[in-house]
Amino acid sequence: MKVEKSKWDKRADIFCILLLISQVLYVIISWGKLPDTIPVHYNAVGEIDRWGGKGEILIGPALPCLLYLFLRVVERYPQIWNTGVTVTEANRERVYSILQHLLSTMKAEIVFIFAFLTIKTVSGAALSVWFLPIMMGVLFGSLFFWIWKLVKAK
Repeated sequence: MKVEKSKWDKRADIFCILLLISQVLYVIISWGKLPDTIPVHYNAVGEIDRWGGKGEILIGPALPCLLYLFLRVVERYPQIWNTGVTVTEANRERVYSILQHLLSTMKAEIVFIFAFLTIKTVSGAALSVWFLPIMMGVLFGSLFFWIWKLVKAK
């Protein structure tokens, strides 16, 4: 069964693609200004705890691109999704639609987080102590929201 994308899903995909392109362009434009050593890892309170060569900045755009592509492939095969609810003919469209929204939301959040981290890495700045709690709250909050919608829809 092919799951039709809603306006939200289409907008989320456009947002992701624009942000991924912007992230790549930002790294390309910033490349000449980057020092030889840049922050490449942050601890739980946002402090820089590992430095690396400026080539490691390429992981910033590459990883979300790979994650985005992986989730795009997974979207095409709803029959392999672990729905958490029994999928019947009566609820199949509703369940798959909610899971499509979940995937679209998670893609957008992941791409945004990596873009933010790339900007912070290029600037050489530490993260706020609030970065991890906010990031986890957003990711798990949206995940729980869509799971709640899924359980209600069964």
